Amino acid sequence: MKAFPRASIFMKEHRNLTEVLTDHELASLGDAYINFVYSLALSIRNRQPSGKKVKGIALAEALRKAGLRELMPSRMTSHKLADAAEALLVYAWFSDCITLEESVTALEKASELVAGLVQLLEKAKSRIRLS
Repeated sequence: MKAFPRASIFMKEHRNLTEVLTDHELASLGDAYINFVYSLALSIRNRQPSGKKVKGIALAEALRKAGLRELMPSRMTSHKLADAAEALLVYAWFSDCITLEESVTALEKASELVAGLVQLLEKAKSRIRLS
């Protein structure tokens, strides 16, 4: 899959998923990305514009349930685990592994937020191909 066209001007080369998960700069952008996706999903579900933030505890829990915690260094706080989830999701979007529409639909249709996040993280994990 080809990467998001303009992302190449700032995207680092990552050798493995651990490098993606621990990229603090990606996490910063991923925070805005996942909040946007969640806000769109809620807006569609409720048929009314909404702006919401995803709590870090939900992201950290989803990362664990998606089997990604084992790729992280030991002694990580919930905040750092949440950052890792955000980094992976925005990386997957930039890399054309998950579309914006697919992300919004997953959160819109999920019975609960964590379940939708787990679904997205598992897709990202299975679709991202690094050397």
